[in-house]
Formats: sequence, structure tokens, C-alpha cells
Amino acid sequence: MSIERQLKEQMDENRDIVESLLQDGSDPDAEYTIEHHFSSTNFDKLEKAAVDAFKLGFEVNDAEEVEMDDGSLLFCFDAIANHALDVALLDNACEKLMALAAKHKVDYDGWGTYFVGDEVDDEPAPVSH
Repeated sequence: MSIERQLKEQMDENRDIVESLLQDGSDPDAEYTIEHHFSSTNFDKLEKAAVDAFKLGFEVNDAEEVEMDDGSLLFCFDAIANHALDVALLDNACEKLMALAAKHKVDYDGWGTYFVGDEVDDEPAPVSH
């Protein structure tokens, strides 16, 4: 699938996620922690993508190693931003990060955040695509 088509699908998904969160009562005026997910079987490529995400202004967490069912290893990290739940901001970030993923030949696995509202749970439920 072309990057243009992937980006269009991601932008449609951005609207759906934001709309769902707001319809469920998440605070439209809150600052959200947005976690953009990356993965690769090649640690060196993933590390270079993380450096570039940091240069774009994202906070980058340490890469994690996940063993898959077939025994292969997958490396993952999140590029994190804090901002309003704004579709234009999300679309812009996704466009930059998907291009970065394509440049380094790693996977951009979408983004997630947490419901922000009057819920009195010990831990918020993550929302991700």
C-alpha cells in the first residue's frame, strides 16, 4: 500500500478515534498524552527512527524487546507528544512520523491515548487503534 493511501486511512482513523473519545465524554479541553507506536525487527533501524523522532520534538521512550509467538524478536518504542485532542495536530504528526517510518523502513503502528474525564478508576483505560 502506498504511503499516501496509508496516510489517508490514518487520518480517517484519527477522526474516528477523536470523535469516539469525545462522544464517550472525554474532556475536549484537556491536554492528552499521545503515544505514536513504532516497531521493527531491526534494532539499528528502529534506533535511527527514534533519534529522528526526537529531533522532530517528540519525547522518545526506551525501546522494548518483544518475543513473538514464532520466537522472533520485535523492537518497539513510542514517540510521545502532549497536546489537545485536535485532529489537525494529529494529522500533522502522523504525516511526519509515517514519512519518518518509511525513510527508516520501520513500521508506524498508529497512536494511542487515554480517556480524560471524571472517571474514578485507579488506572485509565488506553484508547488506541
